[in-house]
Amino acid sequence: VQLQASGGGLVQPGGSLRLSCAASGRTFRSYGMGWFRQAPGKEREFVATISWSGGTTDYANSVKGRFTISRDNAKNTVYLQMNRLKPEDTAVYYCAAKPTGWITQAIQQYDFWGQGTLVTVSS
Repeated sequence: VQLQASGGGLVQPGGSLRLSCAASGRTFRSYGMGWFRQAPGKEREFVATISWSGGTTDYANSVKGRFTISRDNAKNTVYLQMNRLKPEDTAVYYCAAKPTGWITQAIQQYDFWGQGTLVTVSS
């Protein structure tokens, strides 16, 4: 599966952005999906994950209550709605896919990665 992330940009603290990740392939609907991010000088970290059906989600504590992951299997797309953004959310955001449909925070279980989209939160 190939992944294409988009929707990043510059936003002021407290603002919102919605990231999208378009996937190729007929097997998308069976894949578990995740969003990760990497800030300058830091390791890539888990942000959110969603099961194949969209019925189960999980979030990093740092974004819980502010970010929402969702998916539209008819459009082969997964989304990350980011609200109440903070400067510490600044990072390159990556979407990732895993062939098994359940959720996981474990980065090593994701086999396919998009190219990343930059989110900058600054006034």
